[in-house]
Amino acid sequence: MASDSKDIAGSAQAKLKLYSYWQSNCSQRVIIVLNLKGLDYEYKAVDLLKGDQFDREFEKLNPIGYVPVLVDGDAVVGDSYAIVLYLEDKFPQHPLLPKDLKKKALNLQVASIVCSSIQPFHNLLIQKFMDAKFNADEKLKLVQHQVEKGLSALEKLLKDVPGKYATGDEVLLADVFLAPQLNFAVTWLGIDLTQYPRLARADVAYNELPAFQAALPERQPDYPSSS
Repeated sequence: MASDSKDIAGSAQAKLKLYSYWQSNCSQRVIIVLNLKGLDYEYKAVDLLKGDQFDREFEKLNPIGYVPVLVDGDAVVGDSYAIVLYLEDKFPQHPLLPKDLKKKALNLQVASIVCSSIQPFHNLLIQKFMDAKFNADEKLKLVQHQVEKGLSALEKLLKDVPGKYATGDEVLLADVFLAPQLNFAVTWLGIDLTQYPRLARADVAYNELPAFQAALPERQPDYPSSS
């Protein structure tokens, strides 16, 4: 469960601190894992649009200037993949990696495809670079093309895997990485998931999970107020 750092000022600090930004897919993965494992944490907002990531104090936590960053006592972990594996190793409740080696490899493969072949096109620096090179329509089509390429690969990889989630009937590592990606594809890019029936099936299942719903961008403490 997240606590907004503003709300706990003056009280004992939470054991875990998550430096995050409401719109970050990478942060969303970590929040899902924290929720699944029932871990309390302090949410510390990093406003990427205002340039908080370039603050010297934040750069001490993560020299590359990205979110999320997890602080656990004297342990500081940047990069969502590293954070998820750190939490998996330290907190055994709700394990995300199966014992079966083949199924474990499949979960790791799905996570890697999302991280290396799809998500980079959401990165703020890449987005700003594309803004300078393309108009809005060209940029949208380019990002849609790259994301759809990755989704097509995932659909082919998982199409014969039974179960309602990515790799079966248990929520595992692949789901943690896949769910935020599907949400972004639909919400921000307008991609129709009906062309990916296996992925669409998993997406429907994610919408029924409280741990996943609580991690949605609009549920984060720094989500912009409509007022």
